[in-house]
Amino acid sequence: MSGSIETSAVAALIVAAGRGLRAGGDRPKQYRLVEGRPVLARALTPFLADAAIDTVAVVIGEGDEQRYADAVEGLDATRLARPVTGGATRQASVRLGLRALARDGFRGIVLVHDAARPFVSPAQIGGAVQALAAGEVAAVPALPVTDTIKRTDDSGHIIETPPRDRLVSVQTPQAFRLAPLLAAHDAAEAAALDGFTDDAAIMEWAGHAVATFPGDPANTKLTHPEDFLRTGRQPAMQLVTRVGTGYDVHAFGPGDHVWLGGVRIEHERGVTAHSDGDVALHALTDALLGALADGDIGSHFPPSDPQWRGARSAQFLAFAAERVRVRGGRIDHLDLTIVCEAPKVGPHREAMRAAIAAAAAIAPQRVAIKATTSERMGFTGRREGLAALATATIRLPEEE
Repeated sequence: MSGSIETSAVAALIVAAGRGLRAGGDRPKQYRLVEGRPVLARALTPFLADAAIDTVAVVIGEGDEQRYADAVEGLDATRLARPVTGGATRQASVRLGLRALARDGFRGIVLVHDAARPFVSPAQIGGAVQALAAGEVAAVPALPVTDTIKRTDDSGHIIETPPRDRLVSVQTPQAFRLAPLLAAHDAAEAAALDGFTDDAAIMEWAGHAVATFPGDPANTKLTHPEDFLRTGRQPAMQLVTRVGTGYDVHAFGPGDHVWLGGVRIEHERGVTAHSDGDVALHALTDALLGALADGDIGSHFPPSDPQWRGARSAQFLAFAAERVRVRGGRIDHLDLTIVCEAPKVGPHREAMRAAIAAAAAIAPQRVAIKATTSERMGFTGRREGLAALATATIRLPEEE
């Protein structure tokens, strides 16, 4: 990102200090396992893989130091700050996290996210940052309300039915300028007000306008025991294996870096492309769409549409992966081959695996990356460009 430090610096503040008693289990819900991984680890992974985020801070509960250490083991800790001990309420925990960021000299945008939402996508993170690009102070992801909402009195009788077309439900990550958010939290503390259920409400109380951007139905919050059950597959459901392939190529052009596998790599040339030109993620996106028989990357993100100019390709892969989940399927494996003389892929392989896994919301163990040259033959051999081939193996509910 470019611009002043007020707009260029981005921090993620992950709130993981709650006890999560309604979710059941023998530990706070953020440390329970979902598909073999701690909920907190799943929530952190997309933020740690996003190159736009400068630092990731986690607010944990008192006495949870070892649980936290176990949960983050194996994650890329390059931008992971030391955990902050939270308070008795979510509001107090966020305030302590914000103060820790301020003490460290941070002055930019902060994304406040609940660890109990482990299915956040790279597209949602990008949307949160982009929502403040027009000068907003606060922005939250919102979904239209589909149920009819009633307001009741103390005796439980309905007294109002608000118009549904003006109602939304909100999620996290919520995006804020750090200084006004911290000031609002401090003012609420001074006024002894501690009943706010999210940070947008505090900003509203402090007199700030709060914008909205599109939410993601898949970005659910784990609250009750049955929420953990829903993350698994019902054993009676028959799944069939589907395989798709993808291919992409881009020519080198002016520039000093390339995006490859979700990783920015310094290089003597850039690529000529409408988006960020990440051939690896483009090939993987097409592989998933192919397995779904759901068109190709160009049909969903046409290069003629100016909104995709310079877009991060991670959101394309996240979109395709979400299409699998919407169909009731799961991604078993992503296999990628990158063909180029340069840059070298080996030094960046693990970072690419992590970035791809985060975008697709799968474990890094399900991502394979190989690199080869064309023995100096063809356009890749002449260093005119680079190519990628991908295979996606998924399972979908059996169709008649």
